[in-house]
Amino acid sequence: MITGEKVYKALERLKPIVHRTPLITSATTNQIVDKKVYFKMENQQKTGAFKFRGATFKLMQLSNEQLDKGVITASAGNHAQGVAYASRKLGVKAMIYMPESTPHAKIEATQNYGAEVVLTGSTFQEAFAASMEKQRETGATYVHPFDDYDVMAGQGTVAMEMLRQEDRIDTFIVPVGGGGLISGVAVAAKHVNKNIRIIGVQTERFAAMHNSFHQINPKKSLPTDTIAEGIAVKEPGKLTLPLINQYVDDIVTVSEEEVASAILYMLERNKTLMEGAGAAALAALFAHNDSIKSRHCGVIVSGGNFDIDNIPLIQQLANKCPA
Repeated sequence: MITGEKVYKALERLKPIVHRTPLITSATTNQIVDKKVYFKMENQQKTGAFKFRGATFKLMQLSNEQLDKGVITASAGNHAQGVAYASRKLGVKAMIYMPESTPHAKIEATQNYGAEVVLTGSTFQEAFAASMEKQRETGATYVHPFDDYDVMAGQGTVAMEMLRQEDRIDTFIVPVGGGGLISGVAVAAKHVNKNIRIIGVQTERFAAMHNSFHQINPKKSLPTDTIAEGIAVKEPGKLTLPLINQYVDDIVTVSEEEVASAILYMLERNKTLMEGAGAAALAALFAHNDSIKSRHCGVIVSGGNFDIDNIPLIQQLANKCPA
């Protein structure tokens, strides 16, 4: 299982390796939402996303025998880069299965870190199924992107680090895909202060965790494309869902247009580039501000691996977002 003590252990182990990313605030944002908002800039983490934390801590727990077999995983991009970079540091062979729709920037970065990349399927689930079949063939050690307690503990270090930087944070807003980040954050934050609220965010197009959390049966199939591909997961994690039900206070959704508007807002106001998944938490703060009762709100900017070629699309979507 994952506990607050395990997250603390991960934080101490990772201190010499990961960046202690900045926690910044913005007077303009504070004025708009009438809250003190703290952005945790994990888009400035090694490999450009928080995923490096969980991947590295997971590999640290493996035996030499497991590492010698190599590691394998599936990812929409950020976990892929985290595993690839950590594997290179340890001299371990890594094979990464990625959906064919993965942005070129994420594919190229993963390859540059030394991993073998296999593009297959149109969704994370299809890439995941292919990677599991390959794992059975090769016996390589599987490093799951979210459904793994060691990975969750590594991701939870984001919350402990934030609370050391600003102990007044009373609410965390967290992007949710399979649930590894929010599970780790929720366990860690409530270990420090059980009254801290945890709010998850998904896009309307990929809202599996939101629907499970609120016991909603979706009435129709939504499109498979999204500008927040980093959290485009169609099924909740088997290990993460129970933790989310236990520790998370709410999960909300945002539209593609709201995510796009948040990307442009941070680019224009704070000169910061966020990918779609990284912008989801800010989009939720703007879209659901009235229902987020917080004085000191921590927003996790989970990643910044953005394909610049998509800027015109982001502008088009943002223009459709209500003011």
